[in-house]
Amino acid sequence: MTMGSFVFVKKPLSHSLSSLSSLITKQSTRRLSSMERSAWPKSLSSSGKRAIQELCGQNPKKLRDAFDAHSQTGDHPRQPLFAGDLIVSVLGSFSTNTQSLSSGAESYEVSQVPSNACVMSGVSKGSESIKSPFKRVKTPVERSSVSILCEQSLVEAATAIYEGRVDVASEILRRLSALPNPMSNSKQKLMGYMLSALKSRVSPVDYPPPVAELFTEEHLLSAWSIYDLSPCFAAGFMAANNAILEAALERPPTNKIHVIDFDTGRERQYSHLLRTLSKRQAANQSTLKITTLADSFNGEERLRMLGDRLSLLAAERGVRLVFNIVSQKLSELSRDSLGCEPDEVLAVNLAFKLYRMPDESMSVENSRDELLRRVKSLAPRVVTLVEKEMNGNTAPFPMRVGEALAYYGALLESMESTEWRDYSERDRAQEGLSRKLGNSVACEGRDRVERCEVFGKWRARMGMAGFQLKPLRYTAKWINSWLYRWPPTWDPRFAAKEENGGFCFSWRGRILTVASVWH
Repeated sequence: MTMGSFVFVKKPLSHSLSSLSSLITKQSTRRLSSMERSAWPKSLSSSGKRAIQELCGQNPKKLRDAFDAHSQTGDHPRQPLFAGDLIVSVLGSFSTNTQSLSSGAESYEVSQVPSNACVMSGVSKGSESIKSPFKRVKTPVERSSVSILCEQSLVEAATAIYEGRVDVASEILRRLSALPNPMSNSKQKLMGYMLSALKSRVSPVDYPPPVAELFTEEHLLSAWSIYDLSPCFAAGFMAANNAILEAALERPPTNKIHVIDFDTGRERQYSHLLRTLSKRQAANQSTLKITTLADSFNGEERLRMLGDRLSLLAAERGVRLVFNIVSQKLSELSRDSLGCEPDEVLAVNLAFKLYRMPDESMSVENSRDELLRRVKSLAPRVVTLVEKEMNGNTAPFPMRVGEALAYYGALLESMESTEWRDYSERDRAQEGLSRKLGNSVACEGRDRVERCEVFGKWRARMGMAGFQLKPLRYTAKWINSWLYRWPPTWDPRFAAKEENGGFCFSWRGRILTVASVWH
């Protein structure tokens, strides 16, 4: 097992942690006196100094190495990081010496391994060797050695939880909680969010995980902020719109489009669709009918207000809009009940809907596949699917944690790269991300609403429901052109590419969303 960049192997207990710490403190006080006369970072507290001295043990060189490491690998090169980062950096500067970390009646020998090694190794347990399924998610996003060590420690805590060693996980989380974290950049926020999620997983009574919060108006607004402010999400909606418009062009005699949306939570998607329709319509007025389904998450009152706002925009653009709200069970859905007409192009929009629906892994009803079967029975001209690219549903718990760290780390960094006109909206979006991450890590069963999948799994599920991928006429060049015009600033680290039948939208090589079209 690993903690940070170290491998833990069970060995007979020779010294307790308290006696070892006492011994180290006494011996290090004398040897580190010269180092104390050097320039400590001003932000480093007395308790932080003592913690570093204890961690350095009998080798003052470790302290110098830690300072050197910070001057080269910190978030701001040649500037000292906050005290917690410095403590973790000391851990990273250990040589081949070993220490003991006790937990109850057990002790672990700590040996350094390369920082780029696989996070999980075999764990010896008697004569048995248990292999963890987790492998570190590799991403080109640059990270400091400090953030890597923190991430590895968090994944190690997740592995301990997965293997039923809650006492070990609690000790790791306790030590990480003791490190100051000002939450001033994306890396620190990610560490704080994940630490809170794992603490909720270990002690849900003391640290209640976010469940009901995901169905509040506040969280809904935060989700809208994420969709509106992240180019990767916005590009996914634009790709879906383009597919709907292309489907309409396949039948020139009609200018009627009917979109059935099972989660009309993104007003700007339809604002964009209305504007595009107004530019494309010739002598005959275009008609856009939107049928949306009300549920516990999307109440009728909120949907009615959305329809009113879209109606005003449609009137300004000269497009006829029909906005219908339907309250039905999945089993009751049909072309007649949804008001489908033979002379209109029928499209079904499944943007960021399916990942929140229970599948066969948690319910025999399998609402996810039931919805797809019902959609197929409607015989739509086109079905648009947009989802986050993250293996967070049925993957083993340590892998889910690793995926969440990689995905939300890239997303938070991409959001920080944008010049914001309204920082309150950014804060609201990040609060929503913290709830999403917390729910995906801390919860199980019906409480776990966040169940994201990778595109390969969605493709297989759509195929089993009878759908086929629809060739995409628009190109990555068109999408990248749209990203280039993204307000308020364009960043070349955002990119789009066509891969395996879907359009992938990424930040620095990490795919965040994938849009695909089906029929």
